[in-house]
Amino acid sequence: MLGRVSHLQASRGGHRHRPWVAPLAPRSPEEVHRAATPLELFFDLVIVVAVAQAARGLHHALSEGHFGSGVLMYSMVFFGVWWAWVNFTWFASAYDNDDVVYRLLVLLQLTGALVFAAGIPSFEHGDRRVGVSGYVLMRLALVTLWLRAAKADPPRRRALRRYALGVFLVQVAWTALLLLPRELGFVGFWTLAAVELLVPAWAERAARTSWHPEHIAERYGLFTLITLGESILAASVAVRSATEAGASAIGLLPIIAGGLLIVFSFWWLYFERPGHEVLTSVRAAFVWGYGHYFVLGAAAAVGAGLAVAVDHATQGAGISDLAAGATVAVPVAVYLVCLWFLHARSERSFAARVVTPALVAGVLLTPFTKQAVLFTGLLMAGLTAFKAQQAARHRGVIG
Repeated sequence: MLGRVSHLQASRGGHRHRPWVAPLAPRSPEEVHRAATPLELFFDLVIVVAVAQAARGLHHALSEGHFGSGVLMYSMVFFGVWWAWVNFTWFASAYDNDDVVYRLLVLLQLTGALVFAAGIPSFEHGDRRVGVSGYVLMRLALVTLWLRAAKADPPRRRALRRYALGVFLVQVAWTALLLLPRELGFVGFWTLAAVELLVPAWAERAARTSWHPEHIAERYGLFTLITLGESILAASVAVRSATEAGASAIGLLPIIAGGLLIVFSFWWLYFERPGHEVLTSVRAAFVWGYGHYFVLGAAAAVGAGLAVAVDHATQGAGISDLAAGATVAVPVAVYLVCLWFLHARSERSFAARVVTPALVAGVLLTPFTKQAVLFTGLLMAGLTAFKAQQAARHRGVIG
């Protein structure tokens, strides 16, 4: 069987015809130079459409002063986007034979993602039918993949069947949730979200799937990159709209400069430490993988916050200066705290123990100034410069 898989992998270079159906056997976690496939990259591009819809809804809610309901709705919508991506990513890291059936099932998941994205606006107004339909379509396509993998991987068959059964039953529950009154939607949503998060833990107790640490780290890094790109796009669209409406571009320079410093620092700090160094056990993988819900959610929310800051500076949106500044400062603080917890809390450096937590406190104080975005960006740039200097000094000591 493994010989047939190797034969199939060799065919990816185009030397042989791709079969319609091949055994969905596990890939080796020791495989060298494991990189994201074109299909995985395509999946990311489709998912970012849903991320953009979620961030756009948050932007409008914050601009109108609906902070509690806006953040709550955003956290629910982003969970659906993020969780569907997470499940496909970890599955593909362990099982990816790239046969025709595999590709078709992944494309079916992408179709579900587009339906989900199309249903986000109506979901935010209480109509959950389109969004849930797209989500369930994504998840049921993955159930089929789990069953295919179970057939080809006897040592892990029990775990893979647990994945398939758990995901299927939760999708039945999501569908039943549509029948409940709208008032029970919030409780029902987070109850089922918690069950979704428990399914992998339950399945992995039977046997560990053969996910690839370097591949997982690369996939999460790519998702972070496209999320940061969406933040830049959201801010640039807001600036363009403001200038087209007659606002002065010079007056927006503090927001533009601060926004760039924030996003650039996000990128620098995230990739400062290779993610696969943290993925040393199943428990560490769960903490790292699930913790990215807050890292990625905060990264996307910064784009919405920057758009709110532009609206407030040019149109005098119906929120205070303090509230407008908080729409950027709070997600920046969340990003830093979560990244510190995932990547740096095990380090003993002065930066990890003192500087990052202190800077978070400073970021949360910037809304009390007149230029919250600019000062937040400067603080982020200062932290980045400090950690870059520490890293260079560490390399010099080792060298």
